[in-house]
Amino acid sequence: MDQLEAKFSRLGVDNAPGQEVTQAEEELQLVGEKIPGKPVDFSHGDVDAFEPTPESLDAFIRGVYSGGEQAYTEYKGRTDIREALAEKLSAFTDTQISADTQLIITPGTQGALFLAMGSLVGRGDKVAIVEPDYFANRKLTQFFDGEMIPVELNYLESDKRAGLDLNRLEDAFKDGVKVFLFSNPNNPTGVVYSPDEVRSIAFLAQKYGVSLIVDQLNSRQIFDGRAYTHLCAQEIRPETLITIIGPSKTESLSGYRLGVAFGSKDIIKRMEKLQAIVSLRAGGYSQAVLKSWFNEPEGWIEERTKAHERIRDDLLALLRGVEGVKVRKAEAGSYLFIKTPELTVTMGKFVKILRILASVTVTPGTEFGPKFTDSFRINFSQDHHFAVEAVERTIQIIERYRK
Repeated sequence: MDQLEAKFSRLGVDNAPGQEVTQAEEELQLVGEKIPGKPVDFSHGDVDAFEPTPESLDAFIRGVYSGGEQAYTEYKGRTDIREALAEKLSAFTDTQISADTQLIITPGTQGALFLAMGSLVGRGDKVAIVEPDYFANRKLTQFFDGEMIPVELNYLESDKRAGLDLNRLEDAFKDGVKVFLFSNPNNPTGVVYSPDEVRSIAFLAQKYGVSLIVDQLNSRQIFDGRAYTHLCAQEIRPETLITIIGPSKTESLSGYRLGVAFGSKDIIKRMEKLQAIVSLRAGGYSQAVLKSWFNEPEGWIEERTKAHERIRDDLLALLRGVEGVKVRKAEAGSYLFIKTPELTVTMGKFVKILRILASVTVTPGTEFGPKFTDSFRINFSQDHHFAVEAVERTIQIIERYRK
């Protein structure tokens, strides 16, 4: 296998949202009959159950009718939209963002991640990655020929902090890590980094000259009145810092493929140059939808957050009633990372069996780190009733395959 073929062989997408149906057929050890029920796909949020924000479609249509001036924007995004975003995000993060030099609109936050990594990681560069964390982080590091340095997140040990091993992180920084990439709130566990953890990350990165990429995609949906600490607002922070955020999760605008990155001027400039040869720009008409972002009706975000809290609490009650199942209470976003008791089949086979016997789709834990062979992730941004039924069916399948 040549180098290029090897690189792409590591970019498996079989378990990515919407891709499960492409998996090859294989012989599975099916126990018992199929359990009837409405199919539920926990691999991503249901935008039919939680509809996009009000005014988003109208904003898109206005963008379409704007014609060429909206279709062919600057590569980093239309000026007036960037200016409005810079003002909103400056207020949200308690920092100052220049629309002209420190912000870029991208094709989804996935696009922002690619551009940021492509602008910071070269062949052989050491990249610190949290385990577990968003599945693309590891794959992007491999794609750009970086050397991955894992740092453990002991998320089950406490509910007072996310659980990042700060000693291991400092050791990694001492050992020459160039970039540290992490999500806060964490995907897949839904935990939020404590103020002390955020300050420590910022301090250590500044001390050792490490660049930071902070994925804050789920930072608008924080549960239980918990405080959220923006790393970009810390007094002591590294010179090179990119923050990524977008409206695809809480606001259910994933279909428009919109993301925003802001931070260090030199890196934003690199990202713009890279975007110019990858996708030119975020979809011009879609960019217009960002005019509705952070302009939701009064109380809209609060009600959406409470609706997710209610689903989370009902699912946790079910899961915690099962012997051997371990799951931490999500503090933000819409994810639960579920550790199962020992099963008679591998997690890879279990998720396929679950889909066949219970019409439930989940994401195996190995997408978020190689050692999570006994875990799976669910996105509970679903119809409340059907989500509960689907977890009840999932529990039945766990019991059938309990060792």
